[in-house]
This record gives sequence, structure tokens and C-alpha cells, in this order.
Amino acid sequence: MMENVTLLGFAAATCTTLAFLPQVLKTWRTRSTEDISLTMFLVLCGGIVLWLIYGMLTEDWPLMVGNGITLLLAGTILFFKLRHG
Repeated sequence: MMENVTLLGFAAATCTTLAFLPQVLKTWRTRSTEDISLTMFLVLCGGIVLWLIYGMLTEDWPLMVGNGITLLLAGTILFFKLRHG
């Protein structure tokens, strides 16, 4: 049963993580972040860091992997937002 729960966690992490990929690619190509809220991405990245810490403390691999990759993607968008406004 635990294997199924872990697989479900990895499936959910994959979906929520990949949702950021199109925005990262668009932001990377256009260097435009005009319509992206800085406050929203600051709060989002803070929340992702907290989920990542929680995943580490509970040794929950789907949370750690998913939030680690999501932080990389959301952090990329945040970087471009801070750099290009």
C-alpha cells in the first residue's frame, strides 16, 4: 500500500512541477515578466522552501523531489522578474 501512496505522491509532484515549465520557457525566451506578480512569486518561493524543509524533516521523497525541482523552476521565473522587472 505504501508504494502506491508514494507513486501517487510522485505523480502529483510531477504534475504540479511541470505546470511551471511553459512559463519558465516563455520567460526565458522573451525576457518579459511584466504581467507576473513579484509579490506572488516571492510568497510562492517562500512556501516552496517551507514544503521542501517539511519534506526533508519527514523524509518524504515526493515532497523533496517535487518541491526541489519546483523551486528551481519558480526561482528561475523570480530571477527574471527581479532582473528584468
